[in-house]
Amino acid sequence: MFSASDIKSLRERTGAGMLDCKKALEESQGNIDKAIDWLREKGISKAAKKESRIAAEGLSEIIIKDNKAVILEVNSETDFVAKNDEFKNFVNTVGNTIVESNAKTMDEALNLSTEQGTINEYLINLVAKIGEKISFRRFEVVTKNDDEVFGSYSHMGGKICVLTVLKGANSEVARDVSMHVAAMRPSYIRSSEVPEDVLEHEKGIIKEQAINEGKPADIAEKMVSGRINKFFKDVCLVEQPFVKDPDISVGDYVKNNGGEIVTMVRYEVGEGIEKRKDDFASEVMNQVNGTK
Repeated sequence: MFSASDIKSLRERTGAGMLDCKKALEESQGNIDKAIDWLREKGISKAAKKESRIAAEGLSEIIIKDNKAVILEVNSETDFVAKNDEFKNFVNTVGNTIVESNAKTMDEALNLSTEQGTINEYLINLVAKIGEKISFRRFEVVTKNDDEVFGSYSHMGGKICVLTVLKGANSEVARDVSMHVAAMRPSYIRSSEVPEDVLEHEKGIIKEQAINEGKPADIAEKMVSGRINKFFKDVCLVEQPFVKDPDISVGDYVKNNGGEIVTMVRYEVGEGIEKRKDDFASEVMNQVNGTK
């Protein structure tokens, strides 16, 4: 019904194991295309079983083409898989596919076509092959004008990626700003971007701190305006002391080089995801006691 070369061909086309390929060909009476469908369906089943697992490792990456760039994050369960070439190829393919498209939402991105099928199909098959949960978590497309420059920086092999856009400066200055963002984690570019509710919450904390220090309420109120500037220096990029020269702010560094910061996007792999805490002692005891 089918030969060893058919199994070999199916393995090369799908990356699935030999036994799975043999089973797929048996189920499809030797039809390669139907066998591929069978393996994909099996991959969907395998992927579904892994949905409850925690994927907080992985990679972030930046792809730039002309005046358009994309920053993205793909997660895996283990750092070992994040270093796998097939995982890296998937991340790179996703980035290059999106930057060549008009996709704006995750649904649109997942339905984009690659040589391995849609991004979603590619993801499902990769999960089946690698054997752990993989999640395409997020992406953002950033564009610039001809008088603007991109600044990109990747830290720790893609654990942190920063993409900036500067107007009127050069790419070296923009990269310096991206390096600073990677290190200092600003939440906003400038104080005018801080949401009113965040600002009011911080002012309330500052006032309570002053009252707890024994200051009268009216004096505490006056102290807020002075101390809020420290808050801005902590969270606003242009007001932070520049990491390469703490005597000047990032805003002054960019201005001194004839530029202005337009955009800032910072991705840190796994941020906001509650990471798994393995209790190896309990795991061993469960195995000793014959429990799962």
